[in-house]
Amino acid sequence: MRLFTTTEGIAREADGGELEILDLPYEDLGEALRADPELGTVRDASAKRRRAPGDITLRAPILRPGKVIGMGINFHSHVEETREFLKARGIEPPSEPVFFLAPGSAVIGPGEDIVLPAVAPDQVDYEIELAAVIGVGGASVDEDDALRHVAGYTLANDVSARDLQRKSFEGPEYSLSHAKGLDTFKPMGPALVTTDEFAEPLDIQLRARVNGEVRQDERTTDFVHSVSRCVAHVSRFMQLEPGDVMLTGSPAGVGVFQGKFLRAGDVVELEADRVGVLRNVIAVA
Repeated sequence: MRLFTTTEGIAREADGGELEILDLPYEDLGEALRADPELGTVRDASAKRRRAPGDITLRAPILRPGKVIGMGINFHSHVEETREFLKARGIEPPSEPVFFLAPGSAVIGPGEDIVLPAVAPDQVDYEIELAAVIGVGGASVDEDDALRHVAGYTLANDVSARDLQRKSFEGPEYSLSHAKGLDTFKPMGPALVTTDEFAEPLDIQLRARVNGEVRQDERTTDFVHSVSRCVAHVSRFMQLEPGDVMLTGSPAGVGVFQGKFLRAGDVVELEADRVGVLRNVIAVA
């Protein structure tokens, strides 16, 4: 299924590309997952009405995730891109999955503005990431069973204030949450596509454009650690719950290594097979 959270409720893509507004009491797909982690209720719901995609406002699929989990340097191409930066700080690329947390308050949806924060407006960067949305929760999940805990995939932009991120490597004042958890810094959408729409191992094309210029262009076959391994690893440290969102890492091409940071008026478009295009404009606080 290709599912959406809209201003009119939860929607399901119908034949011909129209959206069916479903007869459900939930505000968003996060609420639906918490009530029914396997989404059977959504699958079986009747439609109240239909809308053309252009006639309805999409929101982030999960409006306020309990946890936004970011996986660090999880594409081989990004490992190579960061190697000199890490080497200069005496850090070896990690062999185990690494992750950080960002607040649900950072999440915005398609068409909403990414706001350059007054505290750090000058080195704001984009990162396209496939995001796994947790359905069935659990702790200490077995890697072989981990995909059973994933309801589907969406797109996320792991927006980062690189100057704050750099300071997190240099002293105790900052952490990755300062750099990556600022308001509007986690755009998500446009769709949540259930896992049965994708073959394993995942082979999804990810492409990021800024003002029409392709900046990132890679397939998920370049993952260092699979989604299964990431889910199993994180679940060793914390309980995963329905509606949690796990960003699975970004490929090479981020702005910081090109000296290309986001400025007011820039248009950022992220695209993934089946999930669609997530478009946001950069604005000033």
